[in-house]
Amino acid sequence: MDGGPGAKPLPDVIAPDLDVLFCGINPSLRSAERGHHFARPGNRFWPALHLAGLTPRLLTPDEDRELLRYGMGITNVVDRPTRTAAELSRDELAEGAAALAALVERYRPRLLAVLGVTAYRTGFGRPRAAVGEQPERVGRAVTWVVPNPSGLNAHVQLPDLARIYARLRPPDPAG
Repeated sequence: MDGGPGAKPLPDVIAPDLDVLFCGINPSLRSAERGHHFARPGNRFWPALHLAGLTPRLLTPDEDRELLRYGMGITNVVDRPTRTAAELSRDELAEGAAALAALVERYRPRLLAVLGVTAYRTGFGRPRAAVGEQPERVGRAVTWVVPNPSGLNAHVQLPDLARIYARLRPPDPAG
């Protein structure tokens, strides 16, 4: 996080060899303003992570860097903050998908979870992709598409998000 020219408006929460790298579509205006991921009121990312058993307690957006302690991180397909993801162009999504692939190659997460099927379809040129594990990998990461936790995606309820996100948990080494 150097804050220099070309710096992301909302820095990634990332480290090498994570269990799960969550990838949002792009930052909300609120998240970019606050400097923390999924900061918009009504976003269900943090409650879904906790209900899925991925975090031991409910984290707040201001604690987004705590995810690293649990082997998880966050990035976005597109860096540009907008009011809604619908403001993004096909070109932005495709360029963002290419940059994401390079990021995944560099940091080597075990699993990449893209939070939004429409953004995945558009950015990665997979028009028939559905929610779930994808046959293709991004970098070497097992790639999943999961529902976007935005409150604007109201047809997917919090218990459904938690159930799907729970499938991203790494295997228990104790067996």
